Amino acid sequence: MRRAALVGIGAAALVAAVALAQGGPPEPQRQIPNPMSGRHFATPETLAIQDDDFLNPAFLWVEEGEEAWNRVEGTSGQSCASCHQDARETMRGVRARMPAYHPRLQRVVTLEQQVNICRTERMGAPALPIDSRPLNAITTFIALQSRGMPVNVDISGPARPFFDAGERFYNTRRGQLDMRCGSCHEDNYGRYLRADLLSQGMSNGFPTYRLKEQRVISLQFRLQGCVNDVRGEAPPMGGEEFTNLEFYLAWRAQGLPVESPSVRR
Repeated sequence: MRRAALVGIGAAALVAAVALAQGGPPEPQRQIPNPMSGRHFATPETLAIQDDDFLNPAFLWVEEGEEAWNRVEGTSGQSCASCHQDARETMRGVRARMPAYHPRLQRVVTLEQQVNICRTERMGAPALPIDSRPLNAITTFIALQSRGMPVNVDISGPARPFFDAGERFYNTRRGQLDMRCGSCHEDNYGRYLRADLLSQGMSNGFPTYRLKEQRVISLQFRLQGCVNDVRGEAPPMGGEEFTNLEFYLAWRAQGLPVESPSVRR
């Protein structure tokens, strides 16, 4: 056993050395080789709500988001549609590849942050608070245009340090309960925590309508709740730490279909 373990470590080191010699970090390895969407862990009743666009309450946010898409705001006298025209065509695939590296800002940005960049820099309109209803509405409308497309984020090149930072956050134990994200979503998925069936923590359904909150929530709102649940001190929504974590989580969900607006408990 010990010799096999040492051989394995040596092989991993060799792979890393070759990758570095070729000019890049080694490819990250997913701890869950067969990722499953949160819908796999949802009850039939919840899925019945999600899968019927007439029953899914998140479509109230979708309607508000479509109205906001076409609404002129700010000092530039423009709307989202002024630049991007029909969202059903121009926004198709956007949610699937976000978060993404922003070359000018030299950092990774989420879909919510990109909306606010467009508002402040293009429209002359104020930024919308993270997880506010107006921002959740427009991001849900945008995300809907990618529904069914596989998550496909790019972690290469200048994006890699932000991915690595998100991975470190994910694997860092925190709070009075001394738990990392994987304590629930890798070590114990499929088991019950009180009345909740633990999922793999995949992010492909966000923004999502959460029955507990009775509203659409952003992924970073849920991340904040997770840190609070382990009695830790949560970073601010929209900050660098949660943005990097969201980037890492998107990579974990690579290949899963975008489900937003999903419905979760």
